[in-house]
Amino acid sequence: MPVTPANIETALTVKVRPDQERFVSPVMKSLAEAYVYPEVAWPRLILDGDRAVGFLMAFLDIDWNGKGVDFRSGLWRLNVTPDAQGRGVGRFAVESVAAEVRRRGGTQMYVTWEPGEDGPEAFYRKLGFELTGEKSEGQTVGVLDLTNPA
Repeated sequence: MPVTPANIETALTVKVRPDQERFVSPVMKSLAEAYVYPEVAWPRLILDGDRAVGFLMAFLDIDWNGKGVDFRSGLWRLNVTPDAQGRGVGRFAVESVAAEVRRRGGTQMYVTWEPGEDGPEAFYRKLGFELTGEKSEGQTVGVLDLTNPA
């Protein structure tokens, strides 16, 4: 669901495990970036009933290299509460972004992650993301082909 004035306080309660904090920015930073980049940011609160279990933010049609020739969409941030991890919330988030990218005519979905032990690479690779060989601000870049149903 979109982050709105009515649920922003709930969104701000979404936090990852302390050992995961180095891999993802807090929701507050993501919402600040969404405010600064409203034309490309797509922030969403993930609920299980009325309980916040996650937050995602997609980037939609960004000018990847600033040259106006490579526009990309994908998952910018994913924060899942500790008690919701391993229950399909992350998969749901990725599938939600993929659906929005497809709805907008996209055929590929990108994600970046901080490399490191206990980082999210295995999660993204398990969902079908392939390494592009690129780095973006020190992060690994992965791409998911949206033309082949999983």
